[in-house]
Amino acid sequence: MRIHITTTPNKELVTFNYQPKLVGTLHKWLGINDLHGNPALYSFSWLLNAKTNENGLNYPNGATMFISFYDDNYLKQVVKSIMNDTEMCYGMRVTDITIEDNLDLTNKTLFQCASPIFIRRFEGDNDIHYTFKDKDAGRFLEETLLHKMELAGLPKDESLKINFDTSAFNAKTKVIDYRGIKNRVNLCPVIIEGKPETKLFAWNVGLGNSTGIGFGAIY
Repeated sequence: MRIHITTTPNKELVTFNYQPKLVGTLHKWLGINDLHGNPALYSFSWLLNAKTNENGLNYPNGATMFISFYDDNYLKQVVKSIMNDTEMCYGMRVTDITIEDNLDLTNKTLFQCASPIFIRRFEGDNDIHYTFKDKDAGRFLEETLLHKMELAGLPKDESLKINFDTSAFNAKTKVIDYRGIKNRVNLCPVIIEGKPETKLFAWNVGLGNSTGIGFGAIY
């Protein structure tokens, strides 16, 4: 299930690397829980509707974002917390929450990024970040999603196939600094083939690594 959030305009200039503050806001709303330190079965978009200048981001009409959880109980906790504390970051406050029920994704295969997709593997001492140009990228996305499905107690989907849509005109990579660590990430649509419930799981928990800190949200 997914919630969509609308905010007031920012009172302070939003820095380009605002991601840690957004993560902190979400953790504040979640409170003490067993999600921290475990593979994230949730995902969230970045702040949308920005006006960009050379120094940072502004949201003169407010920002929008969404948060999705596999377990609806956590989503309910976030909604309850927001109602008690609407403050986010950079002077923004939540003004509206809309709940979106799980979708029927039977006929949907193409998904867009609401936050960049991060694919990471360690080989010995090497920390490797894969892009949509790497032939193994789709296989790694499948591995991570299947692992999360196993953690959630879901049966393995043998028909699952994930590929980046490398023909997309807007496909690109960029380096995101998260707390001093530079991560090469992907802004590229993905094609997901599999059972409807598998695609729905991906729609909720996101794709790739580090969805718990704001990577891999799709729509």
